[in-house]
Amino acid sequence: MFYKDERLALFIDGSNLYAAAKSLGFDIDYKLLRTEFMRRGKLLRAFYYTALLENDDYSPIRPLVDWLHYNGFSMVTKPAKEYTDSMGRRKVKGNMDIELAVDALELAPHLDHIVLFSGDGDFRPLVAAIQRKGVRVSVVSTIRSQPPMISDDLRRQADNFIELNDLKDVIGRPPREYDTEFQQDPEDVSEE
Repeated sequence: MFYKDERLALFIDGSNLYAAAKSLGFDIDYKLLRTEFMRRGKLLRAFYYTALLENDDYSPIRPLVDWLHYNGFSMVTKPAKEYTDSMGRRKVKGNMDIELAVDALELAPHLDHIVLFSGDGDFRPLVAAIQRKGVRVSVVSTIRSQPPMISDDLRRQADNFIELNDLKDVIGRPPREYDTEFQQDPEDVSEE
């Protein structure tokens, strides 16, 4: 599935990967994740996409974002929008799909293989466009959660599907307790 000499880039949809790992009962160790894919090919870039609440004094995701930034990940962030829904619940809206798609299409001519960490079916046309440029695309998500975290259309479009649960022993660690005021959980983050 991977060739040692191929140029490789990782595109991580932060909220989607967080939700998939959470549904499987583990956290991602990003140092191990980066090391694993450096072992699999010539890793040129590892992008991580997330929306951030800029107006909070403390965001639970800020330490992760800072750590990733200082440890070889290319961080792509933007301010999340906060609103109150009709039931009076605090909601956060932050979608990074366009940023991820633009970066992947721009970098594709310089790559042999893209690994997309997301199960979002909205990425199916992106995967098809990248494949037309001659770049292989692997998608990392899970079908072992209820419901499955990957769109069937995205899974079929990808050259290769990597079951996140199969990577658990390689890139996982036991879950930590978080302040869940704003953690990248799709239940709390609307992507509209």
